[in-house]
Amino acid sequence: MSNTQRVVIIGAGIVGTNLADELIQRGFSDITVIEQGPLELPGGSTSHAPGLVYQTNSSKSMTKFASYTVEKLTSLDAFNPVGGLEIAVSEARLADLHRKLGWASAWGIEASILTPEQCKEMYPLLNEDIVLGGLYIPSDGLALAGKAVDALIARTKAAGVVYRDRTEVTGIEHSNHRVTGVRIGEELVEADVVISCAGFWGVKVAAMAGMKLPLVPMAHQYAKTSAVKGLEGRNPEPNGAGLPILRYQDEDLYFREHGDVYGIGSYAHRPMAIDLDELPKIALDEYTKENMPSSLEFTLEDFLPAWEACKRLLPELKDVEIASGFNGIFSFTPDGGSLVGESSDVEGFFVAEAVWVTHSAGIARAVAELIATGRSEIDLSDSDIHRFEEVELAPSYVEATSKQNFVEVYDIRHPLEPRLAHRELRVSPFHARQRELGAHFLPTGGWERPFWYESNAKYLSDLPWDWQPPLRDSWSAQHHSSIAAVEAYKTRTGLAMYDMTPLKRLEVSGPGALAMLQRLSTGNIAKSVGSVTYTLLLDEKGGIRSDVTVARLGEDTFQVGANGNIDTAYFEVEARKQNTGELPGGYVHVRDITGGTCCIGLWGPLAREVVNAISTDDFSNEGLKFFRSTNAHLGGVPVNAWRLSYVGELGWEIYTSAENGQKLWDVLWEAGQKHGIIAAGRAAFNSLRLEKGYRSWGSDMSTEHNPYEVGLGFAVSTKKEADFVGKAALEAIREQPLTRTLRCLLIDSAKDVVLGKEPVYYDGAAAGYVTSAGFAYTVGRPIAYAWLPAHVELGEKVEIEYFGRRIAATVTQEPVYDPDMKRLRGISEETPSATSAPLVSGSAK
Repeated sequence: MSNTQRVVIIGAGIVGTNLADELIQRGFSDITVIEQGPLELPGGSTSHAPGLVYQTNSSKSMTKFASYTVEKLTSLDAFNPVGGLEIAVSEARLADLHRKLGWASAWGIEASILTPEQCKEMYPLLNEDIVLGGLYIPSDGLALAGKAVDALIARTKAAGVVYRDRTEVTGIEHSNHRVTGVRIGEELVEADVVISCAGFWGVKVAAMAGMKLPLVPMAHQYAKTSAVKGLEGRNPEPNGAGLPILRYQDEDLYFREHGDVYGIGSYAHRPMAIDLDELPKIALDEYTKENMPSSLEFTLEDFLPAWEACKRLLPELKDVEIASGFNGIFSFTPDGGSLVGESSDVEGFFVAEAVWVTHSAGIARAVAELIATGRSEIDLSDSDIHRFEEVELAPSYVEATSKQNFVEVYDIRHPLEPRLAHRELRVSPFHARQRELGAHFLPTGGWERPFWYESNAKYLSDLPWDWQPPLRDSWSAQHHSSIAAVEAYKTRTGLAMYDMTPLKRLEVSGPGALAMLQRLSTGNIAKSVGSVTYTLLLDEKGGIRSDVTVARLGEDTFQVGANGNIDTAYFEVEARKQNTGELPGGYVHVRDITGGTCCIGLWGPLAREVVNAISTDDFSNEGLKFFRSTNAHLGGVPVNAWRLSYVGELGWEIYTSAENGQKLWDVLWEAGQKHGIIAAGRAAFNSLRLEKGYRSWGSDMSTEHNPYEVGLGFAVSTKKEADFVGKAALEAIREQPLTRTLRCLLIDSAKDVVLGKEPVYYDGAAAGYVTSAGFAYTVGRPIAYAWLPAHVELGEKVEIEYFGRRIAATVTQEPVYDPDMKRLRGISEETPSATSAPLVSGSAK
């Protein structure tokens, strides 16, 4: 299929050349690649990258990108499959290698844990006395980045790609929110699509298009030794390698062979951020491997402590010297992820930055798919450029958090482990009250979110025996408190307040608002004022790009509960298309109102007792039906109340403006005292939503999944006549049998809590992976959701691998709580029994 769009790629490193090749494969024929350095040695990170490819990552997407990179570089004869060995010298690291083995099994990578003796046999130079074990992945190895780039340039040149090296980009031209070309001094190279693959220079290139790129160039040390006796005669010179690439993460080190010498990479030194304006100016004709912009002078004093650790692991290094070294520049970001996607303000301008050689071909393919079809086959949410909130784009925040990621690049990180610095960037109007109650905060998107409240600890001893939380293992117990059991119990049996403020809220308004929402969503939004609709946003292939809740507040005004800034960018782009006439529907305005508003989730069987005491408005089942909203006053505070619940109990999401937030908290809190009201946090919230089977976008589902296999077919309106994005694809998908499905698992033992991303075994083989997990306090069992083959039936047994241990679980009908939704709809509002009445400190009443 031919594509006549004019494409300009900025950067001829491993990403840019792969992207040119991927676009050629998709029918693009007018491609120009601009490189500021000499084509034979561009001078960026590719030019000095040591090339170690460890595929396994906690992110399924990044692992898939790495696997494709291995596949493609192998086809170019530019990959040396020596395998990868990660060794542990501490019990904590050995346990973490078992966790990483789980990721490998979940994502389809062959891997195994080796004993110290097996590590020594595989890698004879190791000091066996300090090694406790290792993770071996036979398909890992060395990317020959320079060779790959040369092969890609030759292949794409033959296909018509034009390369212009020694050429500096001075501007990105755009008009009416569309890219029009690339400025090279006085010359304009016209373009319909421009992609920045400029590496650590990407910050400057993106700024030319008005885009803030949260990236910090950082120096990373790489040294080479003199000849090592144990390597003599093993490998071809100068860069041959036969031993597995080696990671010594307990000391922030990695190793590879260069013939008979070692190359050693270190993250053990201080973070060294680089100011691009202060890089040495080197004449292009003087570029060498040792003398180029990305290769800075080696600071020996920073490397010497790591050198001692090297000699402990590889004793033969005691007899050699550090022969050479350099401080090589790489790109780091606030969360350690790549930066991929299209500008939300300048259509046709894309970035593919902070991409390591490991993921280069995979991300290049994803960007090519994005340009050609509007979607990547592999979910890009981990890398999406729009995932950051505005507060996270502040230069001070970007630098500090990127430095922290450098320091922690090899650390053992718990999935809930919070940052210790740059906290309290955003707090809700309830923050002062939450602190008074001893809230334990964890950050998300810059927000401080309460996960539990120490003020509720006094109720632990009063919990009924069947609600008592079991002791957890040391890993799942981190960043968790048994207080969550109290908060779950109180929600189910009494009354609790949840701070829902950090959830993204958008106001979509104007005469074209309904048309846009109808076009983008699977549900029917054309309902009466006051309606609330849970719906999906799909891509053209029927993949789930988000799930949102839409309330119709007025004839032309809607409030959208979204998942994050990626949704904001999507709505803004689609609104602009309508406003410019590119798409029909009329004028529409999208406004992020999250910071100016706040929300309390008031849920529990006694919730109506509280609102009736402070309001004359009708909150009865008939007065405010399920999935309806209304304007009201609570204790004099103007609010908009939505009758829905993510925890599966009677109640409302209650919205008000930020300046009224603390007053709202206070009036609800005071009115709820005689009913035993508590504040509850995200730990209990997550448990309760799992019991109800509510999906979480980004964990349970992504663009790789369609509504039917994820169990959300009900969110696709069968009565909606209007066309919507993905509708045609769904019609075809609906006719096909399911091959996989998201299943609810109850773990057999109450003590075995898993956290997510663990492999699930069926008939002895890895068959899927856990998406979300926690403890279901209402049923007294650990719960998990997992992707499994569709033929796995209810009641069948599976096993979850958790740190190398197999845990038995049963495929269970969902939801495990209130399947008839009587509690949620307020149909059955029985008075809590004596054993489940609201807790009072010191006794159960």
